[in-house]
Amino acid sequence: MKLEMISRSCPICGSSDDSNIFAEADFDEQKWDSFAFASRKLPEYMHYRLITCPICDLLYANPIPTLDSLSSAYQEAAFDSSEEAGYAARTYGKILLKIISKLNSKESALDIGTGDGAFLIELINAGFTNVQGVEPSSAPIQAAEPSIKPLIREGLFRTDDYALESLNLVTCFQTIEHLYDPMSMCRDVFNLLNPGGSIFLICHNRSGLSVKILGMKSPIFDIEHLQLFSPQSARNMLERCGYVDVEVKPLRNTYPLHYWVKLFPLPAKIKNVLLEKLMGSKIGSVPISLSVGNLIVVGSKPLK
Repeated sequence: MKLEMISRSCPICGSSDDSNIFAEADFDEQKWDSFAFASRKLPEYMHYRLITCPICDLLYANPIPTLDSLSSAYQEAAFDSSEEAGYAARTYGKILLKIISKLNSKESALDIGTGDGAFLIELINAGFTNVQGVEPSSAPIQAAEPSIKPLIREGLFRTDDYALESLNLVTCFQTIEHLYDPMSMCRDVFNLLNPGGSIFLICHNRSGLSVKILGMKSPIFDIEHLQLFSPQSARNMLERCGYVDVEVKPLRNTYPLHYWVKLFPLPAKIKNVLLEKLMGSKIGSVPISLSVGNLIVVGSKPLK
């Protein structure tokens, strides 16, 4: 897989000051496989050149692949993480219950980067009557439950596919890091939301525990991630787009033990042996809750 690369400024504030280099590029396209742009994959511990923005505190990649290159890579990506997607959806579903209490209505919701639609089930169970998802990769859509698959639009999120002020809630989980232009997505969502509607994001925290302990071996440093947020930059992004009552909180994730082992930077031979023993075993399936470095980010569109 060979990606064409282009330069860019900070995607949040537009600063062109790229003098604060967090890390030089460290990747080898020859080592990428069909899971290189898949969700919840086995980490390769590769990344693009990373810059710390002095204005908004965002950590962003520069240069990055062209949009056409990325679209093609995601469309063809493999998928084998239905179990982990289910765990994540249930975790996010518990947070959803708190957000719902602030909404005017539970009529319509859109999940951007929905994968196999696991969170669409949570939205339906929470009482939303018009639920939609959008997903750029074919493989997770094919893995969706039969009743959920018709609710998923394959492709990139585009504002023109939805009516203005037609949505009560838009969710986007572990996807904002992957987006070519995260500010445009947040602005577009703002226009699609009804007054009083909310955006609900989950993103990696570049100043979280996994980075403090593992450094550049943290799995958040990955060739899929074009930007990584801190609490400050996540809040900055939503407030710049006009959202109010912005809340940024740490998230405690729950996954089976085998998934945590999958993420940990062990030597490949040791990790493969451990995963082989853990997969399908009782101990490997034990759910473990950890707060290692994800953020809950919620904002509302003001009432008129």
